[in-house]
Amino acid sequence: MMKDVQNLADPRNIDIDQVGIRDIVYPIVVRDRDKGSQHTVATISMSVNLPHNFKGTHMSRFVEILHKHQADIGTDTIKDLLEDMRTSLTAQESHIELAFKYFIEKRAPVSGQSSLMDYDCEFSSTLSDSRHDLVMTVSVPVLSLCPCSKEISEYGAHNQRSTVRISIRCKKIVWIEEIVAYAESSASSPIYALLKREDEKFITERSYENPVFVEDIVRNVTQLLDKDSRITWFEVSSSNMESIHNHNAWARVVHKKV
Repeated sequence: MMKDVQNLADPRNIDIDQVGIRDIVYPIVVRDRDKGSQHTVATISMSVNLPHNFKGTHMSRFVEILHKHQADIGTDTIKDLLEDMRTSLTAQESHIELAFKYFIEKRAPVSGQSSLMDYDCEFSSTLSDSRHDLVMTVSVPVLSLCPCSKEISEYGAHNQRSTVRISIRCKKIVWIEEIVAYAESSASSPIYALLKREDEKFITERSYENPVFVEDIVRNVTQLLDKDSRITWFEVSSSNMESIHNHNAWARVVHKKV
């Protein structure tokens, strides 16, 4: 029998808060509101705590557990994965972070042309005897047109692409599609992968009629998230990639519901 070095005692009497694997790229299947499931690729980090009396953890078991659960990743299933980590690795606490692309089919506003938009998503979750914590984050590109520029200019107004980043804790399932809708409805216009000329005209004019500062975007999103009874905590930020300045405009709101 080969010697299990990881299970040997360690004389230094030091607990390790987190030990595991980082930045493993792996195919996963995530929950999709409209189609049931969606195949994508995630960059994943997994870890557990390690008591002072163990020399090391068993790194191979992280990949074994990931492979076992990779076909069904969702906010309602991730707890099972974390429990397997705790059991298999004899740990009190387990943690996982997943960053992945999520695709939503969108139709252009006038031509109706279909295309896929990609959104950067993250799950960060921790499980122990006393708590299960899960934060879902979605980054949504949008268009924002400056109200000040519109007001002071005789014609035209500068606009820019903005990224709205929304993180939530929730007590019931909140779909990625819903978070995307909250962000897009709070900006001057959504962004699309495919537009024909009639669509470009529509979006340009729509944005001009719906100018927003970066402050407006985070306040608009905050109002929507605050009304959603499933959400218990959220953080929303917007970064506007300024088209006439050599810097970005940025705003953030962090809110825990009472």
